[in-house]
Amino acid sequence: MATLTMTNAIHDETVKDGIVLIDFWAEWCGPCRQFGPIFERVSEKHQDAVFAKVDTEAEPELAGRYGVTSIPTLIVYRDGIPVFGQPGALPEQALENVLEQVRGLDMDAVRKEYAEQVEAHAQKA
Repeated sequence: MATLTMTNAIHDETVKDGIVLIDFWAEWCGPCRQFGPIFERVSEKHQDAVFAKVDTEAEPELAGRYGVTSIPTLIVYRDGIPVFGQPGALPEQALENVLEQVRGLDMDAVRKEYAEQVEAHAQKA
């Protein structure tokens, strides 16, 4: 599966279902150019997940929405909930491992914890 070019306009619809991996990158970024082919290779092996790329130069609002200050940065969603985020280029086996761990999550527990975090944040605001 080829990677999807994610924009701010399609973000919310894209992340709402299933497993979605988002690679924040830029053309001028050396580590991004190193991680890009790894991200592509892993995407070809896992048809059950969406692999999206966000060019931080073309989509500064989307990068800002995530507070991305270092690239590459990987964000992973499952069923509309962000479950992983980390800056830095990952080796292929580490990316495979992240995907395996995301598949193994107890989503009932994740949804409960996420709802509690959202509520706690709302009370502070």
